[in-house]
This record gives sequence, structure tokens and C-alpha cells, in this order.
Amino acid sequence: MNGEAITLARALCDGDNRLLEADEPLAGLQLRSGGELPGTIAIPELLELVRKARRFRFRMGRAINALDGGEAVSAWVEVVPDSAGEGCEIRVRNWQTSACPTEDSATIEQRRQATDRHVAELSARLDARQRVLTVLSDSPELAALTAAMETGHGRHWTEFLPPENATHQQPLHWRLLDGARVTVSGSLRSWRVSLIPHMQPGFDPDGFELLLLSDQPPAVIAAPAAAPVGQGLRTSLVGQDLAPVLHQPISRIIANAETIRTRLAGPLPDDYAQYAQEIAHAGRHLLDLLKDLGDLEVVEADGFHTAPDRIDLAEVCRQAAGILNVRAREAGVLIDAPGQGDHVPAIAEFRRVLQILLNLITNAIKYAPQGSHVWLTAGRHGDGVRAVVTDAGPGITPADQAKVFEKFERLGRSGDGGSGLGLFISRRLARAMGGELSVESAPGHGARFILDLPADPQG
Repeated sequence: MNGEAITLARALCDGDNRLLEADEPLAGLQLRSGGELPGTIAIPELLELVRKARRFRFRMGRAINALDGGEAVSAWVEVVPDSAGEGCEIRVRNWQTSACPTEDSATIEQRRQATDRHVAELSARLDARQRVLTVLSDSPELAALTAAMETGHGRHWTEFLPPENATHQQPLHWRLLDGARVTVSGSLRSWRVSLIPHMQPGFDPDGFELLLLSDQPPAVIAAPAAAPVGQGLRTSLVGQDLAPVLHQPISRIIANAETIRTRLAGPLPDDYAQYAQEIAHAGRHLLDLLKDLGDLEVVEADGFHTAPDRIDLAEVCRQAAGILNVRAREAGVLIDAPGQGDHVPAIAEFRRVLQILLNLITNAIKYAPQGSHVWLTAGRHGDGVRAVVTDAGPGITPADQAKVFEKFERLGRSGDGGSGLGLFISRRLARAMGGELSVESAPGHGARFILDLPADPQG
């Protein structure tokens, strides 16, 4: 192009990349692209060209492309900065339109998947049988769901996200579940799932990516008021500051390691699959440690309190047992939980009671010998209620019973990934709810961890 070429349209732009005036057809495209006149340039490639010309302060010309409804626009545009390098003149030398090519179904589906990944509030990796491998979410609203799925890896995802109005026996074929509306316990929003299969041509899916999406925005939670200077100072930044930042990259390491271990990415020698399993295992331990450090800061903060409600302690025991049943079976241990007919009304915070019981049962599974049982009982005890977790492990000496609830106490254990904080945090939670956590044991006769809570007077 040269200076004698025909100019089809002119426009003026200021130093803030705003179109001050423009001739047709450029003016119409600016408005149909969502912009205003005067207003910031709304045509992406034109905006980029203007910015470069202003930055380098010399005349630039190039072809730009844009979409105008159902048409594709191709134009040759020159941008001439003014002598001060602030505003500029835009000259349109050529303008052509053509019908947009029809996208095939595969391209449309790829765009849908990319959009779903961008807006999903929870993502999970599933194996070929739709069982949970890893889960990732930063949503506070989905914290309880994420914790349950993390603990219950190996279980079918519909156990955590039951489809609405499901009348067929589970598990259904994945195509029937893709796009299904699901129920998220404790959430008032409407949710749906997107299942993205990992496939090779001619084969069934060898795994899935599950995305949890809502068409409704999350509730806005007001930020807590700032503490006065000199009050509420934290002694650690790990739980409140670093843990949320580290959670996502570590979870992605775990997810990628599980993808390698389960050979979703292709064939792999057994030794390398074992290495990937060890990476995933170490990553889970690190996430557990970060979670414990975060909980530690919470329970040690000034003014920490729980949100008591009317709960059924027997039902919480059943839910905790259900979450850990797969882990127990893998360890060769059976969990004996209260029956469906048992009801023990209590006053406590459901989430915190579940957290305590999951910690106690996890410890019991860890120390119970293969072929043994872990027993959960719940019932009234005096003026309150009581849940007891009993195992057939090696037991705890009287001297160690005095130390087992101390912070960072691991009783000489090494290599099991524990932080030594679980029982300390659990006792602090129990006492914050007006209860107590204690232990009864004798060497060689297992251990009984006892959670006492206030009874519901109306129960």
C-alpha cells in the first residue's frame, strides 16, 4: 500500500485508545462489537495495531480480521500516530466481507469443553468406571464436597453428586450423565456436571474429566472486619496465606501423577507407574499437612467458635463410615457403624463433628490389623451423648495417653505422613462445641476414642 491508495474510511483515536470519530463501515463494526462512539476500540486486532503504532511512534499497516454477526471481515488498515505520539489517524484502505464458515460438530464441542473448564467451580479426574481419582476446587461453598471426594477416592462420583430425578439404577452410561443436574448438599444453587471423556479412536473411554458448573453466581460473603492494631495478630502465615495458594498446584501435581499412574496418557512401564503413584501419595500427604496447619491456626485464633445446630450423631457416624469404607477395605479392615434405626440427637456443628470422626476413623484404620474391625457406636451417656471409635490395634500405653493429644505429637512414628496435629485439633474442636475428646486403651487391647457432646434437649 502507498499513500496514493484509496481511503475507504477514516477514524481518529486519542491517547487512551478511544475512537473519537469514525466513518462507515468502521463505525458500525465498532458498535456491533460492543463498543461505543466515542469509546475504547472494541475490535481486538485494530486495538492491538493502534497500541503498537502509538508505542513505537511510527506508521504501521496490516490486515486485520474480525467477526461481524454472521460475516467475516478482512480489512487493510493503516495507523498514523500524530507528532506527539498520543493520538493517531486510522485509515481503512480495503474492506472485504464473506460468510463465516460453518463449524463442524467437533469444533463446537471443543469450544463448549473449553468454556466449561473456564467456569467450572470443581473438577475431578475419573477412571474408566467413573470412579474418583483426584479432585480440585477452590470454592468455599464446595469445601465439604471436595473433602469428601478427596477422602473417598475410588468411589463412583454419583455417590457424592447424586443426579436429580434419577430413576435408573446406577451407574448409568456416561453419555446419559453428561449434562445431568445434580444435588450438592448444603448448596441452594442449581448444579450440573459435564463429563469429558479421554478416548482413543475405536476404543471406549479410558477415563473422564468431571466438571461441576452452576448457572447461578456464588453468594457474596462479606469480608470480616479488620482487627484493631495489636489484636488478633497471627503467629503463622502458612494456614491462612500459603495453604490456599499451594493447594491448587499441588492438586494439579496429584492429578497429573494419577493420569500417568492409570495410563490415561498412554502405555507406561510398571516402574514408572509406581513412581507416579508415589508422587501422588506424597502430594496427598502434603495437602493433608497444609489442611492441618490451616485448621491449627483457626482453632488457636482468639474468639474461635463453632456454629452449633441440631444434628443426629448416629447419622454423622454413618456418613463418616461411608466416606472411609473404601479406604478401610483397601486396608483389609471392616467398619461397623450404627444402624439406620439408631438416632442420637445432639447440639453441635455437623461439619466439625464429621471432621473429628473422620480423623478418629482414619487413625483406627491405620493401626487396625488386617481382618479386624473398627467399631463406631453412638448413644446417650449421662446428660449428654457419646460417639466411640474402637479399634483392635496395638493400643496406647498410659504414658502415651497423656501425650497423644499434644500438638505435633506423633509418638515416635515416622514415614506415615502424619502431622501430629489431628488429635490436637479434634480435641480443640470438641471442647469448642461444649464437649470433650478422650481415650481409653491398654497395650495389646486396642484403643477407644470417645467424643462427648451436648445432647439435644428437644430430641
